[in-house]
Amino acid sequence: MNRDWIATARTLSEALPYLQRYSGATVVVKFGGNAMGDDAAMALFARDMVLMRQVGINPVVVHGGGPMINAMLDKLGIESAFVRGKRVTDRATVEVVEMILSGLVNKRIVQAINDAGGRAVGISGKDDDLMVCEADDPELGFVGRPVEMNVQVLRDLTAAGIIPVVAPVATGTADNETFNVNGDTAAGAIAGALRADRLLLLTDVPGVKDRTGEVLRELTAEGLRALIADGTVTGGMIPKAETALYALEAGVRAAVILDGRLPNAALIELFTDAGAGTIVRGPESDARRRRR
Repeated sequence: MNRDWIATARTLSEALPYLQRYSGATVVVKFGGNAMGDDAAMALFARDMVLMRQVGINPVVVHGGGPMINAMLDKLGIESAFVRGKRVTDRATVEVVEMILSGLVNKRIVQAINDAGGRAVGISGKDDDLMVCEADDPELGFVGRPVEMNVQVLRDLTAAGIIPVVAPVATGTADNETFNVNGDTAAGAIAGALRADRLLLLTDVPGVKDRTGEVLRELTAEGLRALIADGTVTGGMIPKAETALYALEAGVRAAVILDGRLPNAALIELFTDAGAGTIVRGPESDARRRRR
C-alpha cells in the first residue's frame, strides 16, 4: 500500500481529538502579508478555510491589504504625509483604502474560497454597522479605533454555513464618515465581540521571539506584557501583541501569532500538538488543549 496514503490516514486519525475539540467553535483568522499577493498561497489559504468549515468550525476571515493600497496611491499620484512615521489618512487616501480593501482585496479572497468549494460573502465594517469607529489619533486623520461592535451579521452568516470575509473599513459616529482600521486591530475587536475560541494572527514571522531569537511556543498574557515592557517585543510585533492581549481581555480563549507563510499554518495550529507559532492564553483558558 502507498506509504503516502498510510501517512494521510494516520494524520486524520491523530487529528480526531482536535476535530472534536473545535466542532462548533468560532475562529477569527487575520489574513495578510505576502501570502495575499501570491495566487498559490491565496488558494491554499482558501482551501484551509473551507476545510475548517467542513469539519464544523466557524471561521471568520479579516484581511489587510497595505501593499495593494500603497501601490494604488502611487499609481494615482496621491502623496502621503507622515506623522511620527505613520501615514496620515486624509479623505482622498481613505477613498482609495475603501476601494482597494472592500473591492479588490476582499473579492479576491471571497472568490478563492468559493473556487475551493466553500461559500463566502465579503463585507466591510460598514455593513450593518459591524464596526463603528472614532479617530484613533486626530493627527492621523481617518484612522479608526473601534468603539462599538455589532457582530450579529457575522453570526447570521456563519449560522447559514457561510464564511464571512471582512474588510477593515468602518463607519464613524458622524454621518458619512469612513475610517481605515488596522487589520490586526479589526480582527481583535471582532474576535472579542464574538467571544471567539481562537484568534489566529497570520504574519510574516514565525511568532514571538525571546532575546536570543528563539520562538516562544506558549505565553501567558502576563508573560507577553512583560516582554513588551522590557523591550524584548519591539517594532511591528508590538501591535500584534497588543491585539492578542486585547482579545484575551475581551473573552477570547487564546490568541496565536503564527507564520502565515507556512503552508497550512492554520490547520497545523488547530489540529496538531506541534502548533505553528506562539499561543497566548488568558488566565481562564481551557486546559483541555494538548499542545507542546
